[in-house]
Amino acid sequence: MKTIAERRCSPLLILATLCALLPCAAPAQEAYRIFVSDEKSGDVTVINGSDFKVAATIPVGKRPRGIHASPDGQTLYVALSGTPVEPPPQLDTNGNPILQKYKKDDDDDDIKADKAADGIGVIDLATGKFLRKIPAGSDPEQFALSNDGHRMYIANEDVGTATVLDIASQKIVTFIPVTREPEGVSASPDGRFFYVGCETAGDIFAIDTTNFKVIGHIQVHPRPRSIDFLPDGAKAFASSESAGELDALDTTNQTLLQAIALPKGCRPMCLKVAADGKKVYASTGRGGSVCVVDTSTYQVLNIIKVGKRPWGIALSPDGKYLFAANGPSDDVSIVDLAANQEISRVKLAPGSSPWGIVVVPQPK
Repeated sequence: MKTIAERRCSPLLILATLCALLPCAAPAQEAYRIFVSDEKSGDVTVINGSDFKVAATIPVGKRPRGIHASPDGQTLYVALSGTPVEPPPQLDTNGNPILQKYKKDDDDDDIKADKAADGIGVIDLATGKFLRKIPAGSDPEQFALSNDGHRMYIANEDVGTATVLDIASQKIVTFIPVTREPEGVSASPDGRFFYVGCETAGDIFAIDTTNFKVIGHIQVHPRPRSIDFLPDGAKAFASSESAGELDALDTTNQTLLQAIALPKGCRPMCLKVAADGKKVYASTGRGGSVCVVDTSTYQVLNIIKVGKRPWGIALSPDGKYLFAANGPSDDVSIVDLAANQEISRVKLAPGSSPWGIVVVPQPK
């Protein structure tokens, strides 16, 4: 049996006494980094998740947009394009984008395009070094990765196709014709199919990842910019920018469940579903905000003001923060999701024009 003196000298007892008398350190914040594709400066900006300060910029090539990390967190991929940047479309008297007639021949942008710049840039996340550019079809804008990280599904906007790329061999597996201006791409959680949204006519195609056949065609309003799934994959949401709507999709029957009207002035762009599947967040472009929608009731819960024309958004691994890439204001908004408000902004280099954003946990 321990004496009173021995019990008093117990290391656990001493530690407990110190914690009672002194303020104990707060639990360490989950370590992650935020990567932002800068469309006009041709860089990827790296922001530390611990202090929200810019840590580095990585030159990658022309017009970086879509950006994703490999499932193992070792590699970062970014879509590059030599097609010149176009200004956002003009608006009509009701605030709707005026879509230009599709031009296939003698297009000025095609004449000026540098097709040698097109591809997928590869960055090693351990060193922060740009490694190479992989051929990925013409004018890649957005893409999704397979669950195992072996394949990439790419939207080739100017030629109306989706490209399937084998990452290890850096070889194109196949091209899949869709319709005009494919943009948003997202793979289902179970890996059975991926969606490609086409801007001009509002087509969303579901493509089987085994045989690359179209297994569904859903019609929504024009400019479905982005698509994201509930964690169980039973439902997905797409953004119809021109109509100011979110589209709830039945992923079993490949049908439109409901078009969800957003408040006036919202032009939904990028979508992110919360990890628990209860909310979907939408950047609103010229609306200068992030719209929060309940995934069950389809009710708009909040409108959170951020920077100018937010495009890409991402969520922190702990679900506490949302990050929005604001192109015209060259900054990234940090949103406290418990408070439903922007708490600060990270200023990027002038003229960078942040476009896409992804959060990558640090290796343990």
